Amino acid sequence: MGRTGFEKLRVYSLAEQIGDLAWGVVKDWDRFSQDTLGKQLVNAADSIAANIAEGTGRGSFADNRRFARIARGSLFELKHWLRRAYKRGFLTEAEVGSFTELIDELTPKLSAYIRSIGKGPTRPEEP
Repeated sequence: MGRTGFEKLRVYSLAEQIGDLAWGVVKDWDRFSQDTLGKQLVNAADSIAANIAEGTGRGSFADNRRFARIARGSLFELKHWLRRAYKRGFLTEAEVGSFTELIDELTPKLSAYIRSIGKGPTRPEEP
């Protein structure tokens, strides 16, 4: 499968890493925890990259920006589920650290990506 535009984005790569990390952690939980907290956590994590990908394929800057904002919402939802998982004893300090490292890199990059959508090269001012 050839790479498309979204796969070259650093925000997409980071989001993909977060989704894979979530999956790797939740797959080892007991069935009840997977079905309740785990599904919410994985869905929020996977939604970040999925919305970035979908937005790039929508064909307009407005749609791309809207889906990138949805991705940012999913990132904040993920932070909520990570807090719940940690407080309930399902995440170790090391796992939280792994998520935090990726989230701390992705958050400002995703906001910058949203701001950049639709902005072309700067044109010189007319006299």
